[in-house]
Amino acid sequence: MATMWNSLCVANGTLFNSSSPLLPLRFNSNSNLRFRRATITSMCVPENDVVVIGYGMTTVDFLATVDSFPKPDDKVRTTSFKVQGGGNAGNALTCAARLGLKPKLISKVGDDSQGHAILNELQRDAVDTSFVLVSKGGSSAFSYVLIDNQTKTRTSIYTPAHPPMMPDDQSQSTLLSAFNEARLVYFDGLTTDTALFIAQEAARNKIPILVEAESPKEGLDELLKLADFAVCSARFPKAWTHASSIPSALVSMLLRLPNIKFVIVTLGEDGCLMLERSANEDADTEENDIDCFFESLYERKDDSLAVPTCISSGVKKFRANGRGTVCGRFFLGTAERIPDGELIDTTGAGDAFIGAILYAICTNMEPEKMLPFAAQVAAAKCRALGARTGLPYLADPRLAAYLC
Repeated sequence: MATMWNSLCVANGTLFNSSSPLLPLRFNSNSNLRFRRATITSMCVPENDVVVIGYGMTTVDFLATVDSFPKPDDKVRTTSFKVQGGGNAGNALTCAARLGLKPKLISKVGDDSQGHAILNELQRDAVDTSFVLVSKGGSSAFSYVLIDNQTKTRTSIYTPAHPPMMPDDQSQSTLLSAFNEARLVYFDGLTTDTALFIAQEAARNKIPILVEAESPKEGLDELLKLADFAVCSARFPKAWTHASSIPSALVSMLLRLPNIKFVIVTLGEDGCLMLERSANEDADTEENDIDCFFESLYERKDDSLAVPTCISSGVKKFRANGRGTVCGRFFLGTAERIPDGELIDTTGAGDAFIGAILYAICTNMEPEKMLPFAAQVAAAKCRALGARTGLPYLADPRLAAYLC
């Protein structure tokens, strides 16, 4: 038995013995959302397909790398070029599919060549596009992405789809069909009117909701009120709460959004922060100033480690001056330190992180493993050009340590 478990791998949702890869081991379909755990190996494999829904943007990305970002009126030569699918929701669900989930995308494309390319690429990665509307005579979204080899930064110029998706584009019966067996619904937060309509239906059907928040915009507040989980850009928490620091802003977000179970803020190469609400508040629980506590947590970070790690607190009361107190756990996640020679492109790194968070929520992964796991997935993506080329599969050896 030990020999067999040590040689297991996964491909396209099927478990194989790597010493005899033509003999698949089929999953047991009688157990819902469970994992078969091996006592010898560190790999966990989901026994059933887990359905997640994503609503948001899917595009074509025209990616060009240059030695350095051009000045006005410069002419520069590309060092590499790629045309690939992009968009927050499309990327995150592609990541989730490669990790073994069964994603369904709700979006809209034109009936142009770009729209067909978008759908074909998603389908190749096992993303269900049955609920993507194809607009007759419409144009699909696309982006020009310029990657600077010198600074390792990317600049994106986005052209939205036309016509945009509207609330009445999807009927209630269609949404109910999409929601069938769904464990989680994800919104990229970029088009809030239609997102709010879909989120209200998800909430009525008691399906947990994750909202991505990049920047404050009209309608996003109402969407966040329905959310169970939020993943934010580095700039969002302070801009939305007007707090003086990100840790204080996280406290403020949990106070303003009583339905939220946790908020994560991504910080690029500096990792991420997470504040998780605790349902069990003890009157004797120690109270801490959140900014001071963050400093003490930050001092515990081991900068000699290249792999992603997570430092966590116990359950505490966290106080943000002038805003209030919440009871919960605070987490500091680090990012992988990618050698300069391996760092190719950060396009879509945040989408990869969210795709991994979707997987972690659906498989009940503890935050201490969830945050390093998501950071590792994002780091793998950064080793290739484009948002999707480097996205890992669940069988990737770099992920095995986080799966059990």
